[in-house]
Amino acid sequence: MATILPYRPPTSGTSYTSSTGLDRKASLSSFPSSRTPSSTSLRNGSSHKAITGRARRNDSDSSTRTPPTPSSHSNPANTAISRSPRKVKPQYPADSLERHVEYILVASFDIDRGPTMEHQYPGAISGDENMLAELMLPDQAHVRNQDWTIFFLHKDTGDEEEAAEARRLRKERIERRKKRKEDAARGIVEDDMLQEISEDEEELEDGEEGEEEEEEGGEGPPLIYVLNLVNTKQDTTAKRGAVVKAMAICTRHSFLHIYKPLLLLALEEYFKSPYPETLALLYDAVNAMDLSLMPRLSTLERHILQASDTKDLFVEKFEQMVQQRMAQESPSDSATSPDSPSKKTSDMTRPSHRYGVPRDTHEYETRVTYNGIPIPIKIPTAVSPETVGDFSVVKLIQVFSGPHLTSPQPFAMHPHLTTSGSYTHPILVLVNAILTQKRIIFLGHNRPSGEVAEAVLAACALVSGGVLRGFTRHAFPYTDLTKIDDLLKVPGFIAGVTNPAFANHPEWWDLLCDIPTGRMKISNRIEQASITEGLVYFQQQNPTFAPNSSGIGGGPSLLNGSVDPTGDQVFIDDVLRSIASRHGESVIRSKWRDYIIKFTRIAAAFEEAVYGASALYIGASEADAGAYGVSGHGYVWPDDMSRGRELGANAWRIEGWRTTRSYYSFIQDLAALWGRLPIRKLDLGHQLDRLRQLKLSHEESGKIFLAMRDAIKSYDEVCQLLTATPENHAGLFYLSLGLFHPDVSVRNGTVDLLERIREHEAGRHFYAQLGRFAKCAFLRIRKEGETRGKRETDGDTVDTRPRTAGKWS
Repeated sequence: MATILPYRPPTSGTSYTSSTGLDRKASLSSFPSSRTPSSTSLRNGSSHKAITGRARRNDSDSSTRTPPTPSSHSNPANTAISRSPRKVKPQYPADSLERHVEYILVASFDIDRGPTMEHQYPGAISGDENMLAELMLPDQAHVRNQDWTIFFLHKDTGDEEEAAEARRLRKERIERRKKRKEDAARGIVEDDMLQEISEDEEELEDGEEGEEEEEEGGEGPPLIYVLNLVNTKQDTTAKRGAVVKAMAICTRHSFLHIYKPLLLLALEEYFKSPYPETLALLYDAVNAMDLSLMPRLSTLERHILQASDTKDLFVEKFEQMVQQRMAQESPSDSATSPDSPSKKTSDMTRPSHRYGVPRDTHEYETRVTYNGIPIPIKIPTAVSPETVGDFSVVKLIQVFSGPHLTSPQPFAMHPHLTTSGSYTHPILVLVNAILTQKRIIFLGHNRPSGEVAEAVLAACALVSGGVLRGFTRHAFPYTDLTKIDDLLKVPGFIAGVTNPAFANHPEWWDLLCDIPTGRMKISNRIEQASITEGLVYFQQQNPTFAPNSSGIGGGPSLLNGSVDPTGDQVFIDDVLRSIASRHGESVIRSKWRDYIIKFTRIAAAFEEAVYGASALYIGASEADAGAYGVSGHGYVWPDDMSRGRELGANAWRIEGWRTTRSYYSFIQDLAALWGRLPIRKLDLGHQLDRLRQLKLSHEESGKIFLAMRDAIKSYDEVCQLLTATPENHAGLFYLSLGLFHPDVSVRNGTVDLLERIREHEAGRHFYAQLGRFAKCAFLRIRKEGETRGKRETDGDTVDTRPRTAGKWS
């Protein structure tokens, strides 16, 4: 087994005074500022503009496997396809000044003073110590030996001015370097500037990749995630016969669950030695964790990895990271080309056993040595937006599905929530409530606060689907009755509580989710949905499918329960069957991701139908121009009646969603992503949906295959295609049907496209999943093409008459 990398030396800030960033107190609160950029954008409509956020560092992972060797899967003759075009950068460089853990807190319960803060290391982070202590010691913590809680801290918006100015200056520097590089390409730069430009190129690449991962999308300063452990020790010498203490880790990483083993050991040690030195030992250990061999993935690469269960996907990037590290450690080899025979020989003789490539690229495996104990840590390589901590979406669905299936109870009708009538499935009611920004309470009376927090985090991830965001920033995994006044000031909050008093105040919430009983209740004080211009316009254009005042739409046949125009009931039945078949957490999350993507695409079609254009689809005019011989964009329906019925059934919740934070954040994300997409003149999703759902003529289908062949050539273009052909959508199956098209040029074009995909780092795994029948056709057509080319070279006569290779429909 390969040994683990040496730990990163402690960065600055491991003592009370060594970090300049900690010299002054950071103003933090458990509630978002009332003047965050997100709330301002909702008032003035400025959120349609692209905004600059803090660069996101996505998380990657790795387990140790075998010593790295040059990948045998790549083709040297096709480097533009088989390998990533740029040098692989680490997500967390070894020389980074950013710490994994920023603060460690300790609180205890005093019988006379209540919750009190004992230590904040390496410095105080908030003047309101009582607020932190109350969050760290939840209600009824003394009746349990152990409990976990999670909560978020919001930095005051004014404290981010310096960081925003630094980001602005950095962006200007990147733009100047870009201009100098362009001038050098045109030959209008002095010779003495060429050396400086070459030195800037690497930093320019870093800047471009950093700008591509913008965090929080202008919603405000990044959150600080707090993982808290509460322990109760029985002690006959103490008042009330027990000692209650809590220890919390504050981090910018959303994968904060990795610190649970360390907190268990550290809090146990603190009971024995309640001094700041105990906290310093933990602080130094976690910040020495080395993640410098975890590669930074692009947005498209992350989407591919998250949608696949293949364990060695993008393993080449980990290999390249190791090779780069070994090259840095051997300066004498730096002048040798990475692909030269002498370089490969030196790699074989070098002691490469120090490093390892992952067994599963979805996780990066490292260790943290705390108090002489090596603790194995697994970090997710690619983290979706709104995914915080470790939770189970399957558990959330099961909790609220069981009672509904055995003894269904009707909901009070609300057009935004009960889109399938009074017996809408509770999970769909919850999803609709979060989408339309309702106030939601998860109540867990006599349950551990950690269970309530997991339900809140699972609900946020469920509705996000890795696509939408804006939920966790206004979520409170755990809160208590003392903070109700601040909670009610937050629009559309999602909060977890354990005090049953919340159930007796329906004016505080719109939807109550009772975890012990598995029931949900819509408040009788909920604000009623108003008629919008969009609903009026849709009713005028489609009177047959217009929804009624209760939110039921899609035609009169729905009133007698004969159809399911939204498709929600069919979808939730499929999810429950998958859970019953033990398909696993990743499968269920993929299904919900598809559901949310479908909803956003239907919302874009609704806006285009009602308002004439949609901010949810950028580049519609380019896709409709037919640059590659095909045109069209957006969601595909088999016929106009299906389209009208589904738009009408979703009209109320679409109009409710259009006024929320997540809607405006999604527009900003789409604008940022559009600037990075390599293919803009062809809507790959639309064309693939046409192949999946419509009965096309030979000519129409042939144009689609040839358009994709012409549009998809580079590494990034293949990545964009693979994001539109996930494994749960049959992968490359529908593309492989082009191998059986009656037109020989289409068959050859499909072979060319599949050849590029097969040479791609990730595409080779998608090709491997094709059926044997498709692979045989691919090899046969490619061999025929090679034979034909050889005959043409020899001057022989070639039969160019088209051959029919099956019927395409």
